[in-house]
Amino acid sequence: MALVDLQQTADALDHSLASIESVLDPTAKRQEIVELEKEVAAPDLWDDQEHAQQVTSKLSALQSQVDRLNTLRSRIDDVQVLLEFAAEDGDKDSATEAEAELGALQTEIDALEVRTLLSGPYDEREAVMTIRSEAGGVDAADFAEMLLRMYLRWAERHEYPVEVLDTSYAEEAGIKSATFIVHAPFAYGTLSVEQGTHRLVRISPFDNQGRRQTSFAGVEVLPVVEEADHVDIPESDLRVDVFHASGPGGQGVNTTDSAVRLTHLPTGIVVSCQNERSQIQNKAAAMRVLQAKLLEKARADQEAEMNSLKSEGNSWGAQMRSYVLHPYQMVKDLRTNYEVGNTDAVFDGDIDNFIDAGIRWRRSQADE
Repeated sequence: MALVDLQQTADALDHSLASIESVLDPTAKRQEIVELEKEVAAPDLWDDQEHAQQVTSKLSALQSQVDRLNTLRSRIDDVQVLLEFAAEDGDKDSATEAEAELGALQTEIDALEVRTLLSGPYDEREAVMTIRSEAGGVDAADFAEMLLRMYLRWAERHEYPVEVLDTSYAEEAGIKSATFIVHAPFAYGTLSVEQGTHRLVRISPFDNQGRRQTSFAGVEVLPVVEEADHVDIPESDLRVDVFHASGPGGQGVNTTDSAVRLTHLPTGIVVSCQNERSQIQNKAAAMRVLQAKLLEKARADQEAEMNSLKSEGNSWGAQMRSYVLHPYQMVKDLRTNYEVGNTDAVFDGDIDNFIDAGIRWRRSQADE
């Protein structure tokens, strides 16, 4: 690349980063970090463990964001110095190094720019995800488990802690459903574009005639409820059932009725949790999910009322991504048209480009 083109690229990235800094406001974040550090230093912080975890998690996230912005700004300044050397002394090595660094910076700044598009009321929260098998019998149950592994691997790649609340195993293979929380800032805003119906086309490993099978799985994404949301659920609106926790093949995990199923009588919403060792812990976890579902229902009802003239409906039933393993291999997002041929990488959690394309698509829809 010619030196003048490298300089134009560097200037464009400098401008892009400045725009991102104006949105993310690192100065305000530094002030918030100072206040949170005072809170963390308080000797009674861990008297309330849930609040302490929220404070320390938020502090860590803010420090990470500020450090990331500082590092990118420093790297752009260093590139400008390399370009000056290349221009003044005809230093080809500096030009080559600058070109490589500009390519890496372009990727990182593009990814950070997507974060600035997450400005919804709940986008910065952690996410509750539920995956359900839909049409397709045992293939659909197996597909649901493939998607569960895909999202868990994605979280692992980013070092995001995951808390699995409930898994309902299918009789032959796979899962009927699974619910888990992704503990990361902006997890909801990031993962909410994954909501919808996913379709798998492949030669069924469960068909002894080797026929091609199409199966479906649904993904639901909700924001984790916080104390400030005040989702009031009277005891009279709940039916609480307890049962034995179970694993694959119906084997008992323990000998007590520790698993809990909550039914919200006014809406018919049902949630369950069996992964904790005590009934009290499972009920508390199930209540968190139920509150999230009621919060999302209230938001969806309000949005439906405001957009009553639109015909698109809720994205829960909308087919949004196709995974084809036969007769060719391709994963394609049906909203953004983004596609890749490496299906193994996708099922191993390499879905960032799909998520980024989805966030940009969502923003473009909102701007229309």
